[in-house]
Amino acid sequence: MLIGVLGASGDVGLASAKALLTLGVNELRLGGRDAAKGAHCVQVLQQQWPQARLQWAEVDFNGAEALATFARDCAVLLNCAGPSWRVQDRAALAALQADAHYVDAAGHMHLDPAQWRGRCAILGAGLQPGFTGLLPRWLAEQEFTQVRSLTSYFGLRDHFTAVAADDFLQGAVDGSSEPLAAWQHGRRSRALRRRREVSVPCFPGSVHLLPYLNLEGERLAMDLNLDVGQWFNVITDGYVLKAFDQAHGLPRAEAVQRLCEASRLDLSGQAPFVTLLLQLEGLHDSEVRTRSLVLSGAGNAALTAAMAAITVISVVEGEISAGCHEAAQALPPAASLERLLCTSAILSLNLLHGPLDQLHVAQEGCL
Repeated sequence: MLIGVLGASGDVGLASAKALLTLGVNELRLGGRDAAKGAHCVQVLQQQWPQARLQWAEVDFNGAEALATFARDCAVLLNCAGPSWRVQDRAALAALQADAHYVDAAGHMHLDPAQWRGRCAILGAGLQPGFTGLLPRWLAEQEFTQVRSLTSYFGLRDHFTAVAADDFLQGAVDGSSEPLAAWQHGRRSRALRRRREVSVPCFPGSVHLLPYLNLEGERLAMDLNLDVGQWFNVITDGYVLKAFDQAHGLPRAEAVQRLCEASRLDLSGQAPFVTLLLQLEGLHDSEVRTRSLVLSGAGNAALTAAMAAITVISVVEGEISAGCHEAAQALPPAASLERLLCTSAILSLNLLHGPLDQLHVAQEGCL
């Protein structure tokens, strides 16, 4: 079964190819704009998976004819090219024309969902959105009959690629993420405030908390029937924080460049990390309970790629009904987490029978 990976020479695309091969896929068509990079990618992958059937095709998401040719004969087309808001419907349309399923590690699409009869189009199959919406669903399914409240702390220190920086900045202006908003029996604007120099378990030193409510969180709140939901981006002090604060007043290209440079400066002499803390409160039958999760990830690209790869597997296995879906809502939580754990993207995942506050007394043990 042939899987096409568009944007395969980028960080996420190459990591997605590795994750797919790790999960047992052995036939990949890899595509990107740079033939030299493509040849190198194939060589790297072939050395580790010599039995895999790999091919490279030069393709640009701006070229409809090349995209259509690339998607032809693919069972699933996985899009890792970006920025997502610039790709728009181009890759999805190529998948439709090729009668292939479609998975997008990010996802902006305005095609009629009715066009996907008999096929799947899965959007938001990355780290955020995607994994950050799937993991709370897994915890709710495993530990609760009814969830009342959710608190999430998500932070990373990793390098921004130009594509990732562009998509991040786009989320701040397209209405998909609202700063300072929370869920309180519905979306409530300016419900929370930014907090500086606070201590959060499992994050190094003092950090800054930036509350937000995005579309993924809103869907999660409605699906779980939450009373209260609070989401925080956790930012360590440094150049990236300053670049965030200045980005809104700059032309997009300059803001992207500054974010990329800032992330490289913050990584100088520092270890990268991805940390997600979750706390859910509610009922298990008639028992009141609190459960928390602490996740440590290998990096932004690794987790994004792992999520994209397990979404492709779920589509191939027929676990997702035909139509257009968001990955976090459509994926089976238990089977998906089991597959994620088979990759190297998750370094540790710990379930706590209590609130996150108990970690303050044993912070060193969770890092």
